[in-house]
Amino acid sequence: QVQLVESGGGLVQPGESLKLTCTASGSIFNSYVMYWYRQAPGKDRELVARITRGSSTNYGDSVKGRFTASRDNAKNTMYLQMNSLKPEDTAVYYCKATIGFADYWGQGTQVTVSS
Repeated sequence: QVQLVESGGGLVQPGESLKLTCTASGSIFNSYVMYWYRQAPGKDRELVARITRGSSTNYGDSVKGRFTASRDNAKNTMYLQMNSLKPEDTAVYYCKATIGFADYWGQGTQVTVSS
């Protein structure tokens, strides 16, 4: 059974950076695609980044050029480097792994960008 845990969130000022980590309890090698999502209170869940097993990436328009996703399959870990953070980036950030027909979600980590 795969379990995911996000970490690295916190309170930062606009323009600063954070790096989030998603650690899996089991192997993610067989996860063809992993995702970062975010959700602000009262808002729809938004796709932030998508990364394949071979580390090919896609990003949502709102974060393109500022965020970078990566994964280390041997360490069962996925990362999200967030630069030039804006107040609009404030949300709970979630990681997701898709293995076969099953989706596995982490519990989320809070990112707050405020001056």
